[in-house]
Amino acid sequence: MAVRFGTNPIAWSNDDLRELGGRTPLETCLKEAKEAGYEGIELGHKFPREANALRAVLSTAGLDLVSGWYSSELLVRDPKEEMKHLRGHLGLLKALGSNILIFAETSNATHGDRSKPLSQRPKLKPADWREFGQRVTEVAEAVAKEGVALAYHHHMGTVVQSGEDIDAFMESAGSAVKLLLDTGHATFGGADPVALAKRYRARIAHVHCKDVRNDVLAEARARDWSFLDAVVEGCFTVPGDGMVNFPAVFNELPGYSGWLVVEAEQDPEKANPLKYAKMGCENLKRYAKDAKLL
Repeated sequence: MAVRFGTNPIAWSNDDLRELGGRTPLETCLKEAKEAGYEGIELGHKFPREANALRAVLSTAGLDLVSGWYSSELLVRDPKEEMKHLRGHLGLLKALGSNILIFAETSNATHGDRSKPLSQRPKLKPADWREFGQRVTEVAEAVAKEGVALAYHHHMGTVVQSGEDIDAFMESAGSAVKLLLDTGHATFGGADPVALAKRYRARIAHVHCKDVRNDVLAEARARDWSFLDAVVEGCFTVPGDGMVNFPAVFNELPGYSGWLVVEAEQDPEKANPLKYAKMGCENLKRYAKDAKLL
């Protein structure tokens, strides 16, 4: 698959803080995503979860399904049990032609709790990484047999947040486990997305392109905000509107074939979704062209 450009509905209707964009109809999101220049979109909480209904909605909008987030609980249940919970989501992705599973451990995560500052996010002990990596690997191998790649999403407020976490996880996980490189979460978590792109190029199967506003990030760290407080205050934005060096990131992804997804959650009352969607798409396509990814 050549490089394709997608977006995520989180700019229109937030999944973790549903009061943000809660009244925005799904149809508005899809219409504006297409208008902004995207070919596909990831799932959100307003999407139908039955294959025929979802196919009809996306077809009407002229969009393909990119993928969809799955919240795993492998710290509290084994891979076989996880696969039982995953089955419906996996089946939906396959039915719509998506070959990427966005996967993140959330059994003890704090990213959806506005009352908990990021300093309280969960951490794994060094001795626990091996077992966790093996569990994710078992799930990844199972879904790979069905033609789907598991792309692990490092994320603020979860056990895989920092650069050290990402390294420990990737070392503990087998080759079936791919990486979802999220430029915004990497930057917020203190990692260099350029270095991550270079180090894990061979295992990067999906890319979330979000930018970070440096001044808001500094305040979020200084005041130990929760993840959601940082979102509401505008820590994230679309590519080209913040501090992330996207040309350098893309230069470390030679031959990448897959989706580049603008996933930049903001308060839609402060940041007009269509305006920012267009800005992000235009910048993303320019960066990809300059890096010869097209």
